[in-house]
Amino acid sequence: MKKILFLCMGNICRSPAAHCVFQHLINDAGLTDQYLIDSAGTIQYHEGSPPDGRMQDAMRKRKIPIIGTSRPLKYEDLAIFDLILAMDQSNLEDAKSLDPEKKWHQKLQLFTNYCLDPKLKGVPDPYYGHDNGFELVLDIIEEGCEALYLQQINQ
Repeated sequence: MKKILFLCMGNICRSPAAHCVFQHLINDAGLTDQYLIDSAGTIQYHEGSPPDGRMQDAMRKRKIPIIGTSRPLKYEDLAIFDLILAMDQSNLEDAKSLDPEKKWHQKLQLFTNYCLDPKLKGVPDPYYGHDNGFELVLDIIEEGCEALYLQQINQ
């Protein structure tokens, strides 16, 4: 079973959206039993909360099923998951700080490594922005998840 974790700061906007989009791709392909998909945050402030309502609205417009609740990243996640995709450099550094011995660093990557635009160095956080930011973020997440999906099924 392949295990993929998406990571952002609060785990209510970007990483749960990636979790939902990628899970939707896996489910539609009939590969649900071959993957464990989850998301987490680098802070625990929103622990137990569903995705942000604005992100839910944006996902509903695209018919993406909404799943999951916020939880913080734990050291154990570094051992359990095969791939941990951080939404920006700050999230990546926070995850790396849980692993000072660098035992799991090879699993930690930027989500935007799977996006077409090589200049894109992170998924912008829409939380404090305008509603349109959620649509932009979903555009980036859908592109990255589709590329990740293609890479996964071709391995």
